Amino acid sequence: MSLIPQWREVSATPGAVVAPDERLPWPQTAALGVQHVIAMFGATVLAPILMGFDPNVAILMSGIGTLIFFVMVGGKVPSYLGSSFAFIGVVIAASGYAGSGPNANLGVALGGIVACGALYTAIGLLVMAIGTKWIESLMPPVVTGAVVAVIGLNLAGIPVKNMAPTGFDAWMQAVTFVSVGLVAVYTRGMTQRLLILVGLIVASIVYAILTNGLGMGKPIDLSGIANAAWFGAPNFAAPVFDGKAMLLIAPVAIILVAENLGHIKAVSAMTGRDLDRYMGRAFVGDGVATMVSGASGGTGVTTYAENIGVMAATKIYSTAMFVVAALIAILLGFSPKFGALIQAIPLAVMGGVSIVVFGLIAVAGAKIWVDNRVDFSDNTNLIVAAVTLVLGTGDFTLKFGGFALGGIGTATFGAILLHALLRKRG
Repeated sequence: MSLIPQWREVSATPGAVVAPDERLPWPQTAALGVQHVIAMFGATVLAPILMGFDPNVAILMSGIGTLIFFVMVGGKVPSYLGSSFAFIGVVIAASGYAGSGPNANLGVALGGIVACGALYTAIGLLVMAIGTKWIESLMPPVVTGAVVAVIGLNLAGIPVKNMAPTGFDAWMQAVTFVSVGLVAVYTRGMTQRLLILVGLIVASIVYAILTNGLGMGKPIDLSGIANAAWFGAPNFAAPVFDGKAMLLIAPVAIILVAENLGHIKAVSAMTGRDLDRYMGRAFVGDGVATMVSGASGGTGVTTYAENIGVMAATKIYSTAMFVVAALIAILLGFSPKFGALIQAIPLAVMGGVSIVVFGLIAVAGAKIWVDNRVDFSDNTNLIVAAVTLVLGTGDFTLKFGGFALGGIGTATFGAILLHALLRKRG
């Protein structure tokens, strides 16, 4: 398998599907790469902040991790790797993080993340050796679809509750997702395919007019861009290997497997290509990327449903744009000025974009059900899907002593266990 694919250049025909081994002309591919950076940026920055990690390291490691994944799958699977929210609960439990400022026990959390990546890599090697049948038996389409949908639904509260502190901000979120919707429906060509990026720019301009111009809300502050250095290293950190923390964090690998399996199934359905043969390589790529990130001070990473949502909306699946996005992320990681530029985007506008993207994740999960013709007249499928959706959306949490399994975790394990318990045999 060639490590670097030879992409076939195609024209930007409206509505046409661009396959993983194809690409648009490089200027358009670069613009699409920027859009994927925007799609991943909010979550990739927010996750480390919630755990007390350095966001610049997380951005840098997302770019490096994406390139590692790209090499492992030979450029055949379009995916971006960003900060995983599945780690938040266990990292807080393992490190005792209080919720603000830098995490004083960062090293302990990083050791657990490296252990998780190692377990994930081992699962990937096993899949490469014996195939995916055993995983598919544990996680058929009804399970993977529910898990993917739950990730979007579980994240829904972040933009709605945390990214609109005032009534004006809530209205600006609405302006943002309406802007994205108008671009998606009423434009054509590349403008339509850059719907997230164009909608964000339009909403930011409206926000600037209403705040900087008319004083209706918190104005956009560009001083951070002017004051930031062009180049500067982020705050790297080393892992500390603590047995208890490793046992607490390592099982997140099961959630990452379910996420990645669901994502690859979703991309297979959208592209019409069988990507199952790359499943083991994808797991190994994600696992190695998680180990590299944890060893450097970054969060655990996962294939990003946010970017899969963007692909679903644009019908462009070229892996070339993810190489561009990864290189941009690496620049952001080493450039405080680039980071300041994106961080100058108003919180409410980023929240509005997040509403669209998280919604697209949820729909991607439902699409797995549709594409695999999941039969909801079968009570096994009905109960598994119904319970999983509510566990994840309601953030159902189970505690085992000092260990807490949050909504995405309980939904993932719940879906697997419920299906194993309820499925009809023979």
